[in-house]
Amino acid sequence: MIRSVLSLTDTVLAAGYTSNDVGVRSVVALSARIAYLAMCLTLCWGILTTTGWIQRTTGHQALRTGHVMLASFAIATATVHGFGMLFLDEQVLVGTQVLIPFLNGYVRHGLGILSFEMMVAVAITAGMHRFIRYRNWLRLHQTAYIAIALGVVHSWWGAWSNGNFQVMWLAGITVLAPAIALTTVRFLPVSLLVKIGLIADKAAAVTQKQVGKSAPLKISVDNQRCHRYGFCQAEAPDVFQLREDGRLAYRQNPEVTRNLDVISAARSCPMRAIQLEGTNHHG
Repeated sequence: MIRSVLSLTDTVLAAGYTSNDVGVRSVVALSARIAYLAMCLTLCWGILTTTGWIQRTTGHQALRTGHVMLASFAIATATVHGFGMLFLDEQVLVGTQVLIPFLNGYVRHGLGILSFEMMVAVAITAGMHRFIRYRNWLRLHQTAYIAIALGVVHSWWGAWSNGNFQVMWLAGITVLAPAIALTTVRFLPVSLLVKIGLIADKAAAVTQKQVGKSAPLKISVDNQRCHRYGFCQAEAPDVFQLREDGRLAYRQNPEVTRNLDVISAARSCPMRAIQLEGTNHHG
């Protein structure tokens, strides 16, 4: 990484840029690579979680906090990369051009701005999960794949414009990201993964595939794990309810007609505190 920064410094000096631009371009380039790596790791972690690979490998359910941490870091470093452009004497982007796509006339910059703003929008709406039904929120969250695709095009286009060395760097990062994600899950101790908040402290009891949509369900809640966020109440208000004293009240044996909402409630819980079991009778 240090060699690449020094190489970039020599390149911009040879191109006749100011001494200020040398330092700023080094920061912009470094933050871009870190943001790209974080974006790839976020995508990999999301795919490994969605496909159930993490649970099959570790026996534990992946927590949303790990995905959120990676996405937040990607957005933070992308912010440094984008707004760093404003400090260049060369003035690649000026004023509102850093926020309004295609205003400066460069398509690749516009794609990067669109990608960044879509990611920020998804991050903001993640905080609205409590007020939006899980299935509707999930559709909105899936627009992040479009944002990542735009970010990939922006990154590769920029690397191609800056020479073969930058393309090699980006190719290496692209290969490195899934390797890091897979190695982390496969070889790090489960206790460490639990401690840093990537997986739950014990295996989740149920997924939608394990319970029938039309079979009676029995609900149990781990009160030590439950943080009373209220996501479950947003999904199934007639089954889960937060009381004024902060305790969570719930019906252990809801009607079969509420199964889809109950399953969504279990899936929406960030702490995976809700456990579902199939039963042979109504309670």
